[in-house]
Amino acid sequence: MKLHGLKSCDTVRKALKALRAAGLSPEFRDFREDAPDVAEIERWLQALGPGLLNRASTTWRGLDEAEKALPPAELMARHPALIKRPVIEEGDRLTLGWKPDVQALWLGAA
Repeated sequence: MKLHGLKSCDTVRKALKALRAAGLSPEFRDFREDAPDVAEIERWLQALGPGLLNRASTTWRGLDEAEKALPPAELMARHPALIKRPVIEEGDRLTLGWKPDVQALWLGAA
């Protein structure tokens, strides 16, 4: 199991804590230390949809219109903080965020 996100993100910290408490051992990847490339982001976009791009973030609000017009995968590769988090994957399962439905999927399998 891999959990992708930012170590400073409260939601990522909650997800890691809950998964570990359930006896799982997620491998954590911090986007700022090991950013995903365009191909990986495109794979996530295909599976998870446009909600992968966090348009509510302070990073998004700081972008100029030219950057906002870039293809989403390219934009998120340049600014990994724009990726909604956490992205959790194991085998062919891939989820986004840490809402109750995602928690049930991962914690129910523990």
